[in-house]
Amino acid sequence: MKALVAALVCCTTLAYGSPLEQVRAAGQGQALAGSKESVRHKPLSKADSVAVDISKDVVDSTMARLPTASSVGEWEYSRALFMLGVLSVYGRTHDQRYLTYAKAWVDSHIGTDGTIDRPINALDFIMPGNVAISLYRDTGEEKYKLAADKLADVFKTYPRTSDGGFWHAMNGQRDHQLWLDGTFMALPFIVRQGALSGHQREADAEAVKQLLVYGAHTRDPDGPLYFHAYDESGAAKWADPVTHRASVKWGRAIGWYCMALVDVLEAMPATPATAEQKMQRQQLITIVQHVAHDLVEFQDPATGLWYQIVDKPKLAGNFLETSSSSMFTYFLDAAAKHGYIDASYKAAAQHAYQGIMSKVTLGADGHWHIADICEGTNVGNQASYLNRKVYSDDFHGLGAFLLMNEEVQFNRSIMDDVEPSR
Repeated sequence: MKALVAALVCCTTLAYGSPLEQVRAAGQGQALAGSKESVRHKPLSKADSVAVDISKDVVDSTMARLPTASSVGEWEYSRALFMLGVLSVYGRTHDQRYLTYAKAWVDSHIGTDGTIDRPINALDFIMPGNVAISLYRDTGEEKYKLAADKLADVFKTYPRTSDGGFWHAMNGQRDHQLWLDGTFMALPFIVRQGALSGHQREADAEAVKQLLVYGAHTRDPDGPLYFHAYDESGAAKWADPVTHRASVKWGRAIGWYCMALVDVLEAMPATPATAEQKMQRQQLITIVQHVAHDLVEFQDPATGLWYQIVDKPKLAGNFLETSSSSMFTYFLDAAAKHGYIDASYKAAAQHAYQGIMSKVTLGADGHWHIADICEGTNVGNQASYLNRKVYSDDFHGLGAFLLMNEEVQFNRSIMDDVEPSR
């Protein structure tokens, strides 16, 4: 498969004079799409993005805007998502600037003994451990493994629901709650750290359990897809008094769950060694198939993108959102490549890819920008999701875009460093 993808990439690379190169040659200040200044008559295409390596362009532009670790900011998940994208591009290009940039951010938050500079009281602060693992793989520096091990130790006492689901946080505000977001915050890290530390089979089993528990509590039993969250206590204002579920099927929450599904599956053996592994793998594949079917039902036929509230495309005030669309594209592309879903779903992924590329613009500042990204979002009522601020270059969108583009164009995943457990 990787050879085939490489061949396709080679075949689709355009010479100077492609629409994208014409924009670049015209000088700074020309928008690629989505504005009145656009000099292009079609969205940024898949072939265009290969020709100029849009992943590198986005990373370079972000590094220019945020050149230091302090300008990137705190140890938390959205910045880590972006840094995972940076390191994925580094793994392909071996551009040392990208490794140095990611190292500087992590080094600003961990000590030589792996101690992290903030309390780890939520899954959101576990997720950056993925960046530490990648840096350990790339550099061999022990402090990164020590940091990952310290984060893994948190789970020894981390609170859970009665059926074993990790609370989203233990800060007194989100106790007893499962947010779909939390699956990606925790599970790829658990699997990757397990592989690094020699207990991958146990890590895989924990990840599968979490995906099943979260899914069981948030899946709509009477319709498609998943609600954002579940509160076992029922105390949250947003919790249904009977089901304790949230009421909204928010795009990015479902996107986190989708990415966690395919990443965990990638770490599991394609030919399970035990009956238990075979059952676990099939359970996840069945979920992937159901989610893929549901997502395509709500894909916008005109743009290929998905709405902020996924299942209500005609709702007044609803809007097409870039980060979740990138996550769904990553999911569909990876799932089809690995054979979890029918190859026909690649068409939906390709349609979405074109829509996402229409959100990538070259600004008057000479930097590349990604538009229409929802800010960080808590669980709430329908109006709260519709009223979220939308930005260009929010870390949620930058990171999701980079991981998606590396997956679609170059068949790369953060799970590439994990050998399937046996």
